[in-house]
Amino acid sequence: MKKNILITGASGFVGTNLQLYLNEFYSLSTMSSRYIPNQVFNINSDALIHLAGKAHDLKKVSRPQYYYEANFELTKQLYDAFLNSEATIFIFMSTVKAVADEVKGILSEDKVPNPKTHYGIAKLQAEQYILSKDLPEGKRVYILRPCMIHGPGNKGNLNLLYQLVAKGLPWPLGAFENQRSFLSIENLCFIVKELLDNAAIPSGVYQVADDESLSTNELIQLLGTSLGKTTRIWKIPYHCIKGISKIGDCLSLPLNSERLQKLTENYVVSNEKIKKAINKELPISTKEGLKRTFRSFSNNR
Repeated sequence: MKKNILITGASGFVGTNLQLYLNEFYSLSTMSSRYIPNQVFNINSDALIHLAGKAHDLKKVSRPQYYYEANFELTKQLYDAFLNSEATIFIFMSTVKAVADEVKGILSEDKVPNPKTHYGIAKLQAEQYILSKDLPEGKRVYILRPCMIHGPGNKGNLNLLYQLVAKGLPWPLGAFENQRSFLSIENLCFIVKELLDNAAIPSGVYQVADDESLSTNELIQLLGTSLGKTTRIWKIPYHCIKGISKIGDCLSLPLNSERLQKLTENYVVSNEKIKKAINKELPISTKEGLKRTFRSFSNNR
């Protein structure tokens, strides 16, 4: 008999891809969930994968309260329901932003968390609540901290970069040297399945990332190769680019200070702990995962 897996946030990017991946192996059900004070959930499944929450708002128009209700209070209610149910596995999708907004060197699970945004703080509070509770025998809990996830249906900066290269426009930020980690949705789904299947994997907090990091310049070149286009990388001086980004803050230009940081920051994430725990190699490489994402952009044009 197949395990019954209950998924919250199933209509989102991760949830949609996860259902497609897991459907062959389990009996899946979904639950629409939002925070309502004093509500009590009934969990009638073997496992609960909690994806629902409020993502980071790049436009900064969301009230801080929304982050704490969607990412902290709702998680508390669901986790309490899990503890009082027959379900044996709880997987909470947190974020590396619960640890740090900027990374020097390589981020590991040993780093003392110091999030700066309401999004990251709320996710960390949810993590801390989960870890503060005694875990009954026979139950397993996994807190996953993914880095930047990409795949079919993905929106955001990768799609913007794709459009730039597809139009034959030059990449103007070549003077910024950086390294950052990515996470293919296929590798994330693979890890979730391993956690569901392998009772020997210890409960705990695990960062999730592909094996290699890439610079944004390397990413642009990979995009060009995928599209069969020659890429042009311009190394415009730092002070000029930063000046333009400050103007963009005021005039709503495509390049502003926050987007500049996202495109050029260093953010390398270690996946050593999760790979040791599952004792398997990830199914696809960093570059192959990105190529698959780029092909999905091409198919949707």
